[in-house]
Amino acid sequence: MSTEALRLYVLLCGYEILEKTVSTRDRGGRFLLAEPVSAYLIETARGHVLVDTGLNSAIVRDPALREEHYTKQGIRPPVILPEHELAPQLAQIGVRPEDVDHVILTHMHLDHAGNLAMFRHARISVQRAEHAHAFSPAHGPAWFERDYDLPGLRWDLVEGDWEALPGVEVVLTRGHTPGHQSVVVALKETGSVVIVGDAGDLAENFVDEVLPGESVDDEAALASIRRLKRIARERGARLLLGHDPQLIQNVRLLPASYA
Repeated sequence: MSTEALRLYVLLCGYEILEKTVSTRDRGGRFLLAEPVSAYLIETARGHVLVDTGLNSAIVRDPALREEHYTKQGIRPPVILPEHELAPQLAQIGVRPEDVDHVILTHMHLDHAGNLAMFRHARISVQRAEHAHAFSPAHGPAWFERDYDLPGLRWDLVEGDWEALPGVEVVLTRGHTPGHQSVVVALKETGSVVIVGDAGDLAENFVDEVLPGESVDDEAALASIRRLKRIARERGARLLLGHDPQLIQNVRLLPASYA
């Protein structure tokens, strides 16, 4: 296996309190889930790559901002404890935000692009269609412009599948959002893992091929679920589901890692 990915860390960045139907279309309407929010740090031979940046806790802490972004939009504020903050977690393994020179966004929802302000120095890779939608008046309440409409961000707009570096492959998984992408990481000991993003929040999305609650294109969303299942099957890869309450209890959380 030719790969420059050396180690993968999983960061737990807080919890969102959601109706289950947000994750599984027309399933579980009576239930609320405390869904984890995840980010992923890949240590590579060329430096550190961060996949997604978690939630902006400053918006949650400020009453006026919380009202504007969450309460008025009908969104429950997330739970972000001190141990969920991004920078202190990175510090546990001796990494500062300025040590991260590449950020890959699976998409630009509030729970994936929340801490971009820490990474103005970094290359920020996102699908061109996702970026265009995030900056258009057509986006919904889950896009927080305060998080990403910032001076000095170094946008790297990509289209379709692409390779960040050997062993870090990004695949277009459009459907949940206009430019959703997932990341396949090849590790020497662990083998391949797939950072799914929100192509499917829960194991149920993949086992039963249940659509996510929100989709801009249902046909594409189902095709993306099936594509990730095929990649996992062909490569013997593990799916890392960023919002699954059960899976998060069974992964190695930072400071532990996969190599």
